[in-house]
Amino acid sequence: MKITYLHQYFTTPSMQGGTRSYELARRLVAMGHEVHMVTSDTQPSADTSKGWRETNESGIHVHWLPVPYSNSMSYPDRMRAFSRFAINSSQRAMQLGGDVVFATSTPLTIAVPGILASRWNSKPMVFEVRDLWPAIPIAVGALKSRPAILAAQLLERAAYAGAEHIVALSPGMKAGVEAAGVSPEKITIIPNLCDPERFQVPAEAGAKFRRKYPWLEDRPMVLYAGTLGLVNGVDYLVRVAAEMLKRDPEVRFVIMGEGREEGALHALADQLGVRNRNLFFLPAVPKAEVPAVLSAASIATSCFTDVPGMQDNSANKFFDALAAGRPIALNYGGWQAELIAQEQFGLCLPPKDTTAAAEMLASRVRDPKWLAEAGARAGRLGVERFSADAAARRLAEVLRRAVTSA
Repeated sequence: MKITYLHQYFTTPSMQGGTRSYELARRLVAMGHEVHMVTSDTQPSADTSKGWRETNESGIHVHWLPVPYSNSMSYPDRMRAFSRFAINSSQRAMQLGGDVVFATSTPLTIAVPGILASRWNSKPMVFEVRDLWPAIPIAVGALKSRPAILAAQLLERAAYAGAEHIVALSPGMKAGVEAAGVSPEKITIIPNLCDPERFQVPAEAGAKFRRKYPWLEDRPMVLYAGTLGLVNGVDYLVRVAAEMLKRDPEVRFVIMGEGREEGALHALADQLGVRNRNLFFLPAVPKAEVPAVLSAASIATSCFTDVPGMQDNSANKFFDALAAGRPIALNYGGWQAELIAQEQFGLCLPPKDTTAAAEMLASRVRDPKWLAEAGARAGRLGVERFSADAAARRLAEVLRRAVTSA
C-alpha cells in the first residue's frame, strides 16, 4: 500500500517528543509499504520562505512544512499554527494520493487535510484518536468561547463521519468516540507502544548519567520526563517533593522537560524550598537519550491535572517506563491505574493527598527487592502486551481492511 500518513508533530529519535508515528511508520516500511509522512518543522531555520522540504527517515518519505510551535505558546498562537498546517498540508496530501490516508490527532485539525485528501482521491481515511479533543481543551479552559467550542465539536463529528475506521489509544478513548455516536465495530484500540530494544540499555548508561550530577550520584531518583504543560499537572510532584523533604531529604526528584508551565513550576519549587535541594530541573533531551535517563531512575512518574477525561490518556512516558523496565507511579485513575493494580509494577498515588503520596514513595524508593521485582514486571508487560512490532501489525491490518472495504 501507499500510505499518506498525516501527523503535525512527527518526531524522530534524534528529536524531543514521542516517536509513536516514527516507530509505526518505519515498521510499515519494513513490511513493504510506501509511507509518506506529512508533518511540520516546529523549529525551522530563520528562512521559512522555502516552504516544503523532504527527507528520508528510516525509509519514511517525510514532507516537512515550517510551522513554528512550542508548548509555551499561547492558545491563540497554537490555534493559528494548527490552522496554518491544516490549510497548507491539505494540498500536499491531495497531491500525494496513495491507497489510504492515515491521520493522527492531536490536534483535531489534522482531520481537515485527512478528509480533503480522502475525498479528492476517493481513497479511505483512517483516523487515530490520541486525545479526546475537544473534550480535554474544553475541560482545561483552552477552548472557552461558544463559537470555538461548537466549531471543534463539528470538526470532531466530521472526522469520525469521514473515517472508514478509527484507531483509539485507550479503552476510555474508544468509549468517548462511541459516545459521539460511532459504532464500536468501527473502532480499534491500538495503545501506545514500547520498544524494549531501544530502551533496555546497559546499566552503565544510567550510571554515566548519575555521575554527571554531584547532587544525584547513588541517591534514590524519582523521575518525571515529559511536557510541562497545563494538563500535565507537574506541580503535584513539586508538592510531593516538599513532603518528601521532611521524611527523606536524600531522595532526588528530577523534572526533565519544557513547556508553558516551566516558570510557574520553578517559582513553586522556590516557594516550597525544594529547588536544588531535593528537586532538580533539567532540560528536555532527544528521545534517543531518554533510555539512559530512565536507566538512572529508581521510579518513573506520569501525572496529570485532575480534569475529566485525563484518566483515558495513553501517555508516552508510561510506555517508555515499561520499555525500560522501570516501576512507575501515577496520580490518576483509569485503565493504566487498573493495569498497575493487576500487574503490580508501580504505585497509584492519591491525586489530592501529597503527604500520603510522599509516604508511599518513601516506602518503596529505598526497597531494592520491590524496585527490582516491579521493574521486571514492567519490562515483561511492555514486551508481551505493548510491543511496537505488534502495534504496527495491527495498524497494517486496519489500513488493509479500510482499503479493501472502501
